[in-house]
Amino acid sequence: MLTFTIRRLILAVPTLLFISLVIFLLLEFAPGDPMAQVPLTVPPEVKEKMREALGLGQPAPIRFWKWIVQFFWIEPQVLVDHVLGTSFSAGDLRVISWQTRSPVMDIVVQRVPQTLWVVGVAYVVGILIALPIGIYSAYRQYSVFDQLGTFVSMIGFSVPPFFSGVFVIVIFSVNLGWLPSIYDTTHRVTDWDSFVVQLQQMIMPVMVLALQITAQISRFMRASMLDNLNQDYVRTARAKGLGERVVVLIHVLRNSMIPVVTVIALGVPSIFGGAIITEQVFKVNGIGQLLITAIQANDLPMVQTLTFMFAVLIVLFNLIADVLYGLLDPRIRYD
Repeated sequence: MLTFTIRRLILAVPTLLFISLVIFLLLEFAPGDPMAQVPLTVPPEVKEKMREALGLGQPAPIRFWKWIVQFFWIEPQVLVDHVLGTSFSAGDLRVISWQTRSPVMDIVVQRVPQTLWVVGVAYVVGILIALPIGIYSAYRQYSVFDQLGTFVSMIGFSVPPFFSGVFVIVIFSVNLGWLPSIYDTTHRVTDWDSFVVQLQQMIMPVMVLALQITAQISRFMRASMLDNLNQDYVRTARAKGLGERVVVLIHVLRNSMIPVVTVIALGVPSIFGGAIITEQVFKVNGIGQLLITAIQANDLPMVQTLTFMFAVLIVLFNLIADVLYGLLDPRIRYD
């Protein structure tokens, strides 16, 4: 397993380099100009100097190489300097946002906690709700609980977050007045009362995201459980006199989790992307809203960095899913 993990990590390096090249080329040929939002009264020669200051006057291969060095070499040094108090990155040019003229990673680090508060909690809540629903729905197939779970899952799949978000705002904020409609990103948790306020403003965005997560994972869990409940080893275990709880929650569940692990692991990067709409609806000042504003402002370094971070998450959680396969099923060996 260790050899397999090291081999996959080494293979991830050229994979990520290729992905970064694809992202760079897509943004390079995409329509839009960073100078488009500059007032028309600015003389052309000033605009040209501004373009040169942003590095746009250099050839594309040089700009791509500079970004690679800054992201893979300088930014890790900045992290080491921040943790250990060293000065390895002193004087080095970092990835600079065209919109704010500040380092991209500093802005991302400021926004990540807001996204994790909402997206991370929603994903954990969605998984904790989805797994029991999927297990019990499969065990009690065609029961009232199973039909109700199927109905809720259909709603979760069918209703987009921009509709469900506005819907819960109208009910709980406008009509009932129970919850705030706008997420206050400046709020800080210092005592119990401030923690309650934080929970209140998290309820609706977490509810919208958790509905989608629960709908997806519960259906996969149910289908996988149904496939394993009819296998021969289940009948053998029951014939040996094992209790129904042991058969379902140990033998069947362990084998059923193998395909579900893939859905859960690969769903982490996708839910960060899917949270873009939810963050816009509830005004959560997180990574999703940062990406939208960067696209609108043609801030290519910011867009390139954020999309590449999503790609890193996909590669990383692919590896995590493969490792979990071996832990769940001893028959899987990576020799």
